[in-house]
Amino acid sequence: MSNDIEIKKLDDFRWLLPKKGKMRTEGLVYADEAMMTEVRKDASLEQVANVACLPGIVGRSMAMPDIHWGYGFPIGGVAAFDMEEGIISPGGVGYDINCGVRLLRSALTVGDIKDQIPALVEALFRNVPCGVGSRRKDLRLSTQQLDEILLKGARWAIAHGYGSSNDLQHIEEEGSIGGGNPEYVSAEAHKRGETQLGTLGSGNHFVEIGYIEEIYDEAAARGMSLRERQVTVLIHTGSRGLGHQVCDDYIKVLLAASSKYNIELPDKQLCCAPITSGEGQRYLAAMACAANFAFCNRQLISHWVRETFQEVLQTGPKDLGLDLVYDVCHNIAKIETHEVNGKRRRLCVHRKGATRAFPPHSPLIPQDYREIGQPVLIPGDMGRYSYVLVGTETALKETFGSTCHGAGRLLSRHQAKKAAKGRPIIRELQDQGIYVRGAGKGTIKEEISEAYKDVSDVVSVVHKAGIGKKVARLKPMGVIKG
Repeated sequence: MSNDIEIKKLDDFRWLLPKKGKMRTEGLVYADEAMMTEVRKDASLEQVANVACLPGIVGRSMAMPDIHWGYGFPIGGVAAFDMEEGIISPGGVGYDINCGVRLLRSALTVGDIKDQIPALVEALFRNVPCGVGSRRKDLRLSTQQLDEILLKGARWAIAHGYGSSNDLQHIEEEGSIGGGNPEYVSAEAHKRGETQLGTLGSGNHFVEIGYIEEIYDEAAARGMSLRERQVTVLIHTGSRGLGHQVCDDYIKVLLAASSKYNIELPDKQLCCAPITSGEGQRYLAAMACAANFAFCNRQLISHWVRETFQEVLQTGPKDLGLDLVYDVCHNIAKIETHEVNGKRRRLCVHRKGATRAFPPHSPLIPQDYREIGQPVLIPGDMGRYSYVLVGTETALKETFGSTCHGAGRLLSRHQAKKAAKGRPIIRELQDQGIYVRGAGKGTIKEEISEAYKDVSDVVSVVHKAGIGKKVARLKPMGVIKG
């Protein structure tokens, strides 16, 4: 519990953890009063303070308003480290490396598909394997092909006919993070990746058909070709078993490295190595491979989503217009250049359950979004809504260009199942006009709306604090869940 952590309210949306004990810097949490009451119930504030103890940290140890307890770092944790004196930590990236979200817009309106939602959802469920250990029987990869994917990411998918080169323009890092080396990815991780490419996985991963219910910023919406009543598709998944195995493998390596380099850990889950060390460099190379696998995974799923719409609606790709708005990752460590105290510095920015949110005119976002800022995708739960935002200058200055990644859990999976016991969750959702298909009833019960903070509250904090700007709200109509 975090009740004994000292915290000072700076304003309605910012809370400071003063530098105490072995903390090398302050902590900063973005939340409103009601959220902070919930945050104090778990150990996530303690985790913010623990991250502040790590060597080479630059700026504050931060947490976004979707903060909750995680492995090592809190979910929603952001921290940047000096390239010479700083560390890299798997706990600051997460098990599902490059778990991320992509948004497709369409040329369709709600009226075009309202009666076809059950058919579309059932077809998606057939065409995109879901659930724990889900596999594709029609896409088996050789070791050489998998290694190409680990280096090229979504570029491999495009080269093999799964989408167009225009998609690459609208993916973070254009769908491929450099510095990967498949030699640093274990045989077990390779084995898990060979059959899981193009699969959704389990837990909170989903494909969601929705529509734009409300526009908040007309200019930014126009810049992304978004309009009210337009049909959209959100895809949320990551690097599957391959990424999980990479994390598991390197936690062991970096636990030993922490001892080897005499790094004092406030929590073993923050095991780490100097960025410049051999162990640190190997983890970064393996992490890049897993991130590229995830980019490729979302690209393939997008391809099968497009095919599914064509199959069910008997409409050609041009008339469907299922174009990629953007794809962002939210479990990653990135080497970026930021201004710190008036000087440009290369830093390793950990975003654990946090999304990059770069402002207008950043050279690192697509040319067609330079005037509005980087699209930021914040999914909610399957029963409420999701949001599109854009990045801001405030985010760049305060959070190294970062914001929240979702609603954030309130209930554990066990607690959610208990809350859903005896309730017809699928029927409840249908009564709200949302058709849901899951790999099992247990998964759907774990993902009930009550298990999450209301994403509108989270996004409100982001918007009012200035670390993201609201553009549009999306309403779900049909969802497949892992």
